[in-house]
Amino acid sequence: MQATIEVQGLRKQFGQTVAVDDLSFTVQPGQVTGFVGPNGAGKSTTMRMLLGLDAPDAGSALIGGRPYAALRHPLTEVGALLDAAAVHPSRRGRDHLLWLAHSHGLSAGRVDEVLESVGLASAGRRRAGGYSLGMRQRLGIAAALLGDPPVLLLDEPVNGLDPEGIRWIRGFLRALAREGRAVLVSSHLMSELEDSADHLVVIGRGRLIADTSVAGLLAAASGDRVALRTSARTEAMALLAREGGTVAANGQESLTVTGLPAERIVSLLGAGGVPFSEVSAHRATLEEAYMELTRDAVEFQSAAVNGEDAR
Repeated sequence: MQATIEVQGLRKQFGQTVAVDDLSFTVQPGQVTGFVGPNGAGKSTTMRMLLGLDAPDAGSALIGGRPYAALRHPLTEVGALLDAAAVHPSRRGRDHLLWLAHSHGLSAGRVDEVLESVGLASAGRRRAGGYSLGMRQRLGIAAALLGDPPVLLLDEPVNGLDPEGIRWIRGFLRALAREGRAVLVSSHLMSELEDSADHLVVIGRGRLIADTSVAGLLAAASGDRVALRTSARTEAMALLAREGGTVAANGQESLTVTGLPAERIVSLLGAGGVPFSEVSAHRATLEEAYMELTRDAVEFQSAAVNGEDAR
């Protein structure tokens, strides 16, 4: 099976609300693709259509070139984590996986393999009702991996993980992609995607906003900005503005300068006798780049902040 996820002209409407509107993107094998957007952007609806849980009004959502309903052995072709709480609390973690495995002719040995791979080998015989949220996330990831599928769809896999678990999932996702799998990860934690994703699909109000590499997006968002630290903020602002720079104050001793390269700024400050302790090219964070992209697509905004949560 070809390890790809293909969305083409996808549309879904609920009553008067258009949840997904002519959405197209492809998730390639061998990379982690982050799937992000503000509340109500259509991420969950898109993932449900990919998994055959909702029927599209138009367009297609394909796994390896076929709709989910046409997959003969779905567990071995696509693994999915949509809701980590979707486990009966009285069922032991290992028994939950055994039930899934037996439904697809998979062995008990495979169950033990995936429990080991997600760090739950010692907790497999405990009842799921006693699991923490992070443990339930790990169990959900184990279920997604049971059939060793070439395609993975994970919705908020970092939720509930402790710092050690977050470090683990970063490396785990990258390792899965290195094996040639297509990995689609929905998340609202931009910092986690910055460390684990190769590509980013950004949607807002059901439509595509960006389909780009993480590196390309960060480079574009960083632009030609230069970060400057100086104890003589007022003098530095006046001098650089006279020379054609656009200067913004970020803190008591912190400035951002656009329109002047770092080398020119150093030369001007030195010639003007203005002290400074740091001049460096500004590197935007993924969160900054995301907030700029989705500024006009946020459904609910506070007066103070242009958007809050990417879920």
